Amino acid sequence: MGSFLNVVAYRLPQIMEHQWRRECCELLELESETSRETLSLAAPNSHCPHCKAPIKPWHNIPVLSYLLLKGKCANCNTGISLRYPIVELFTGLLTLALVTTFDASIALLGAMLFTWALIALTLIDLDHKLLPDDITLPLLWLGILFNLGSTYVSLTDAVLGAMLGYLSLWSVYWLFKLVTGKEGMGYGDFKLLAALGAWLGWQAIPMIILLSSLVGAICGIALMVIKQRGRDVAIPFGPYLAMAGWISLLWGERIMHLYMGTVGLQP
Repeated sequence: MGSFLNVVAYRLPQIMEHQWRRECCELLELESETSRETLSLAAPNSHCPHCKAPIKPWHNIPVLSYLLLKGKCANCNTGISLRYPIVELFTGLLTLALVTTFDASIALLGAMLFTWALIALTLIDLDHKLLPDDITLPLLWLGILFNLGSTYVSLTDAVLGAMLGYLSLWSVYWLFKLVTGKEGMGYGDFKLLAALGAWLGWQAIPMIILLSSLVGAICGIALMVIKQRGRDVAIPFGPYLAMAGWISLLWGERIMHLYMGTVGLQP
């Protein structure tokens, strides 16, 4: 699955760009060069971006093939990005964490789909500062679907979570724009938080916002210090929302009980 998520993160933005170009050319009544190209998650087959040689199945085994090939293409010896095995290994570890947390049930299946979607969104947002509707919207509806039977929260809490998740960041966006005249975040962030609310309920929204803002602030300050970035450089917020959402899925209730006990709001 980690290997597939690498493909999604690499190709989905390209597919979207090709689609936008075709639509623009159709609007302007121009011939589109991309209309003759076939690009999807399944085609063309995986190949080396440098020498275009097809990647054989035994060269495409997650993590293991990278180690056996010593991080180089089997045909041209060009270096392969370390990101591929890292994503594969990370996906495996997160999935293992789910297996040890949930019993074999529909809740485990949903948690896997939830996690894999968040990984893909994180990778795409880091690369392109983009959270595609092709992932965020199905993720939202899947959250409501899984909670029809109160798998994680009640259906009412899921619907309220989706509404509160979207409207909370939507309100912040417009308040920031009215005050500064600038756009502080993208609409994809609204939709991702709405999806998290649909899975985890409205009660989880404040914790997700606090966790993601805290981690985002720490990482942003670190980047400003280490890489000497200015304050005007855009930092994708999606990865921090995804991280906070995943933490809330596994340990949200424990964190809330710990917090409530610390401030003396529970016996």
